This record gives sequence, C-alpha cells and structure tokens, in this order.
Amino acid sequence: MTTTTRPVRRPAANRPAAGRPAPDRSAQAAGGTPVLEDVSAPVAVVRVRRLFSPDTSNYVLLLSTTVFLVIFGLVMVLSSSAIEDFRDAGADRGLGNFFSSFSRQGLFAAIGIPIMLIASRMPAAFWKKWAWAALALGVLLQLFVVVAGVGDYNRNWIAIGPVTVQPSEFVKLGLALWLAMILVKRRESLTSWKPLLVQVGPVAAVAIGLVLVGNDLGTTIVLLAIVLGALFFAGVKLRYLTVAVMIMAALGAMASMVSSSRMERILLWVHGCSADDYSSLCWQPQHGLFALAAGGFFGVGLGNSKAKWSWLPAAHNDFIFAIIGEELGMLGALVVLLLFVVLAVAFVRIIRSARDPFARIAASAVMVWVVGQAFVNIGVVLGLLPVLGVPLPLISAGGSALISTLLAIGIVLSFARTKEPV
Repeated sequence: MTTTTRPVRRPAANRPAAGRPAPDRSAQAAGGTPVLEDVSAPVAVVRVRRLFSPDTSNYVLLLSTTVFLVIFGLVMVLSSSAIEDFRDAGADRGLGNFFSSFSRQGLFAAIGIPIMLIASRMPAAFWKKWAWAALALGVLLQLFVVVAGVGDYNRNWIAIGPVTVQPSEFVKLGLALWLAMILVKRRESLTSWKPLLVQVGPVAAVAIGLVLVGNDLGTTIVLLAIVLGALFFAGVKLRYLTVAVMIMAALGAMASMVSSSRMERILLWVHGCSADDYSSLCWQPQHGLFALAAGGFFGVGLGNSKAKWSWLPAAHNDFIFAIIGEELGMLGALVVLLLFVVLAVAFVRIIRSARDPFARIAASAVMVWVVGQAFVNIGVVLGLLPVLGVPLPLISAGGSALISTLLAIGIVLSFARTKEPV
C-alpha cells in the first residue's frame, strides 16, 4: 500500500504577511509577555521609542523625581531672583529685566536634561572606561583655576565672558566614578589599610586639596563625604572608616583655623550672634531664619517674599530654601524634604538591584553627593550648621552645579537599565 504525504499549510492567521517580517515571539517562548510592535510605524519612530523607554520602576522613580525638582527649582529661582535682577539690570533707567537669572537657569536645564537622558543610554562599561579621564579633566580645570589665578569669587570659578564655570562641581563627578573604578579593580586591598591608603589616598588628596586651596570649604566637605560614602559601600571595614573620619575632622579643623572668616563663622555658630555681629557675618543666617519664621505653616504665597527684596543675600542660590519656607510655608519646606527622601529611596533601590559592583559603588557615591549636599544646605539655612556656601541640588541657581548633578543622575539611570555585570 502506497502512502502519499501532502505538504501541510499553515493557517493564514499564523503566516506573516507578504513583505513583513515574522513577529518576535522570543519573549512569549521564554514565558514572558509577548512584545507587540506597531509594524505600521516607521523604523525610526520605533527606534526612538526604544531609546527613551524606561526599563524599570527604579528608573522612572529617579527620573520623575529629578525632573520635578528641576522644574520646581526653576519656579523658585524666578520667584527669588526677579526683584534683584530688575534692580541690577538698571531699573532706574527703564532697563530692568525680571527674568535674567530664570532665563540662564532655564537654559542650563534645557542643556542638562538632554545630557542626563543621553547619559542614561550609555552602558555601565562606558563609564568605567572613562572614569580616569573624567577625574583628570576635572582636576586639570581646577588646577588651572588655582595656579593660573583666573578664578573668580572664591577662586573656584572660571569666568569666560558672561559665562562662569565651576570646575569643582565636575571634580565631584570624576571622583565618584574614579573611586568606583579603583575600588573594584583593587577589591583585594579593602581588607588592609596600607594598600588602600596608597591606592586611593594620593589621588583623592590632590583632587580635594585643589578645591580647598581655592577656599571652597563647603565643596571640600562634600568631596570628603563622597570618598567616605564610596569606601563604606565598597565594604571597607568600619574601623578604617572611623580612623579616616577622625583624620579628616582634624584636617578640617586645621583648615578652618587658617582662615579667619571661616573661624569667625564657626565661632558665631557655636556661641550665637551678638548685636555687633548682626550687620556682618550674622546678617545672612539671621535673615534666613526671619524668612522661615515669616512663612508660618502655609506661607505668604508664591512671589510674596519680603526677604528677597535685598534683605537676604544669595536668595536664589545658597539660601533658596529660606525663600521656599517663606513663600510656601512649612508645608512647602516639608514637601521639598520629602522629595529628597524619595530621591534617596530611588538611589537605594538602584544600588540594591545593581549586580555590577562598579555601578553599586558609583551610584552610592552620587547618592551621598546629591542627597548629602541637600541636607547640608538645608541644615545651614535652619542654623544647624555654620554657613558653608553649598547650593541646594537641582533647585538653586547655578549652571555648573545643575549640569554636573544631572549628568551624575543620568549615569545612575544608566545603571538602573543595566541587567548584567560589566
């Protein structure tokens, strides 16, 4: 008996249409949810969607909190700087401009947010490869400021025409990446203090020392916190960290004694302000407290601050939290605090989910930098710390600080997308 075999035809529903590729069923075969693509959309549109599509809830949490803080900061910069901008631009000659600081900050935000999104698309291996270069660039710029004497203000700024750049902000980023790279490469040294000191100490000392020579004690403290945070999350023994904190505290006390203005600020913070000090070093912290007290619980209303009428120096920069407390009250101040807590939670979730030790240490250093600096700034405004001159991250006016912080957060976002160790 002869049997004949006939070719089996697939049902029309299971065959791809002519001229179209077969759908990707790999996710369905692996037990996941099928990924459906819009085959009618142009290829370029599909690629753009993939480029900016979030991978994890941690990514969304960190990105959304960051963008909200930036937008909120733009509103507060406009509110806190409009009066003095109008005065400084020549209001007596009819040339006043309420939007000068706001326009600059908006431009920096328009530059920084795309940089953050582009950085979030880079693989973690990219940041590990360029960690040395990032630190070297920041240190060279800072060295140029200090040695060549081209710096402005406290010798930590480069003035290029109407634009000023603060290299120490980029030293923070370079130091965070370099520490993560070197601590992963030399992980066997974490159990002994001598090789750890030799491998980390000299480079970190040069980077931090150049900033300290530029008379920026606030940024120096933030850099020291970055070093300690990276060492802690890398797994360095607590007894080594305790000794390091004691040494840093001693060096900080010596650095404060060298500068008479620093010493006076610390003594005024310890002993309190007298009537003779009110019009000098106590003017800024006292009027910051006056602004917070005037706000009450609900605030005087957005735009209705009295302290910003030339009573509070750096109202749109280091002391912008005082304007937030005055205009939005204790409620608004607590919301800002809560947002930075949410930012810290997002960082911690990314750190805990990271499989790559480089990503884990780098994200930890950035977290200590951003969140730690925020609470230092708020502590200064509340009188819990002496005046240190550090801005409120993502909110205070300042282009270098905003762009470097957004770039650092973009790097952490790239770690949130990384699935495997590099």
